[in-house]
Formats: sequence, C-alpha cells, structure tokens
Amino acid sequence: MQTHILSYLEAILAIDSPTGYCRRADDYMCAELARLGFAPQRLVKGGVCVNLEGAGERLTLAAHMDTLGFMVQRILENGTLQVTPVGGLPAFYALDTNLRVHTREGKMYTGTLRRRNACIHLMTAEERKAEMTYEDNLCVTLDEHVKTAQDTEELGISCGDFVAVEPDYRVTESGYIKSRFLDDKASCAILLSLLREIAEGKITPTRPLSFLFTQYEEIGHGGACGFPVDTRDFLAIDIGCVGPKQHSDERKVTIATKDSRYPYHYEFTNELIAAAKKAGIPHAVDMLLPAYGSDADVALNAGYDIRHALIGPGVVETHGYERTHMDGLEATLALVREII
Repeated sequence: MQTHILSYLEAILAIDSPTGYCRRADDYMCAELARLGFAPQRLVKGGVCVNLEGAGERLTLAAHMDTLGFMVQRILENGTLQVTPVGGLPAFYALDTNLRVHTREGKMYTGTLRRRNACIHLMTAEERKAEMTYEDNLCVTLDEHVKTAQDTEELGISCGDFVAVEPDYRVTESGYIKSRFLDDKASCAILLSLLREIAEGKITPTRPLSFLFTQYEEIGHGGACGFPVDTRDFLAIDIGCVGPKQHSDERKVTIATKDSRYPYHYEFTNELIAAAKKAGIPHAVDMLLPAYGSDADVALNAGYDIRHALIGPGVVETHGYERTHMDGLEATLALVREII
C-alpha cells in the first residue's frame, strides 16, 4: 500500500515548532486535515485533535508536533545571544547548529550556536577542555552586521524570542532518514499518512478513533487534555531508542514495555505484540530507560482511566541529529493499521 510518509515528514520538518511556538504547526495540521475532509479541533493551549465516530471502544492515537529549541535569555554586550534551552537539548548536541530566531513582531533571522571564543587558534588549553554550557561559554552569533547589544536590539530581537534549530533533513538511497526532530515529527507523518488512507477509503476503522497531535510533550504536559473522555485505549506514537543495550532497531517498530515513569499497560502491550507477530511486522520489544516519558504517561497522570501503550520507529541519537529508516516508519504504520 502506497504511503505518503516522506512527503508529510518533509513538510512538517520545514515548520519551526519549538515547544511553545506552535501556531504555524497547528495551522498546517488543521489545513491538511480539513483538505482530507476531516473536522479538526484546536486545543486552547496548542495542539490539534480530530475525532472519528464508530461502534465499539475508542482508541486515541497521539504524536507530538513540538520540538526541542531555545529562547533568547539576554543579548550579550557584543550583540550575540545567550539562550536557554526549551526541552532536553544538551549543549553537546546543539553546538555548531544553524538556527532561526523568530521575533514577536514576526521577523526571522538566521544564526549559529557557537563557542563564545569560537576560533581554535585563539583558545587556551583550558578553553579547549572546558565543558560547554549555555550560560558560560556558548552563544548565538547572528548572520547580521551586529557588534553591540544595541545593534541587535534594533533588529527587533529581545528576551523571550524563540530560537529554532534547522532540521537538516535528508534521505539516503539506502532508505535511511537523517534529521533533527524525527522525535516526533516522523510519528506525525505516520498518522497523517494513515488519515489519508482512511479519507481515500483504503482503510475502514473498526472502532471510534481520535488522532491527537500534541504540543508541549517535550516539557511534560502534551497529552494531559484534548481527547475524548470515552477513550479506552491511548497509544502514543513516539520514538524507539536505538543504543548499545537496546533491542530497538531503525528498521523495526519498537513496542515499549516500560519507560522511566511506568510500565505500559500489560494487556494492551500484549495485544500490540500479538498483532505484530500475526501480521509479520518487523518489531522489537524494548524498555526505554533511564530518561524517557510519553504523552501516554501524561494522560495517565491527568486522571484518565485508560489502557496506555507506546510504539514507534527505532531512532539513533535521540535529541541529537537523529536517524531512522523508511522500513521502521512503514513497520510502525503497518502495526497501527492492524489495531484500528
């Protein structure tokens, strides 16, 4: 069955959406869902939900549109910017990335996150060995003729402006997909592709469905609201973590059994594993430890009486310059098809 995952992924990745700066991402999602014939609803805090009715017990499928990023904390004397991270973006993953600064007046400027003393020929031995921190020795250098704080202020840049990291999206001939923010825009693309198949009559759901595209997942409250209270099963579509001690694989769908907060619902997780086995879908059963949480956890914390679970494509270098494979995206989509 033909999917449209990559075309959706490229479109979503092109929209800057660090946590808290969500309007443009919500606009895109609402426009595409309406184009497909659905009736999307905006959440007040940010996020989009679309509900499909039917007989049986409701399944809510969630993926998050928000990404890691920064906000301007202050303008330094030489016109560069000190930034504070939004979400868990460690400095060693962010150094030398290209950025886009969005002002509250709607202007956009490009820049780069660098060491404050960025020339290796001018560094002391101590500077070379120093730990990189946003507070002490990193800054954003703007691609503008600025030499003082006043120069930068005159551009309209100020405290609280959002700073987005350019994703640097690319697809290799061998099927690998490299980009920042595959977490979790790859999952958003998977759910959009599924909704397109439903709209085109290629798939007929067997139960009521809700599709929740959240904001604020990266800071812990994305899935706390916005979906119907009659939801019985809540499935977060997020990333599986590929690493030395993990079972997850870039070319498979990960089915999570536990993360840093809770075990996932035992029977619901068993149903996912059984569906993957029955359909011959490449999958890995894994734990996501020690620093992982999901919108499904948040929904449980919010007091919903639900069965919660998590699946997603295997991803390397999570929160950095991530990589997955088209096979992993297709396997995730195939498993979701089996359970709706």
